[in-house]
Amino acid sequence: MTQSTSDKLRFPDKVTIGDLYCPAMDITDQAEADTYLEALVERNMRFGTISRFAAEKIERDNLGYFAWHHDVETRLRIERLFRCAHPIFGPASKGRPTADEALEAGVRAGKGAPA
Repeated sequence: MTQSTSDKLRFPDKVTIGDLYCPAMDITDQAEADTYLEALVERNMRFGTISRFAAEKIERDNLGYFAWHHDVETRLRIERLFRCAHPIFGPASKGRPTADEALEAGVRAGKGAPA
């Protein structure tokens, strides 16, 4: 991630998932989270004709998904700061799904049904 001349964050075109989302897991400040999300959305929109609305949804889903691989405290903080949730399992406040619930949610998602 680099600073642009406008003093905003700017991600390079070639990055890994970890490069994009690992630093976000350490954010604790709302202003920093807002700046970080803006940089993610801006990078997403550079790669085609995607609307800002679609780019924000993608990035919030990605943050929610990535946060799921961390402890509950981190997931709750990320969900609050970035106003996101896991795109299939929903918010961390619902708790982890059972194996059967996870399978059912995955099947619904695979069929394009709401989570």
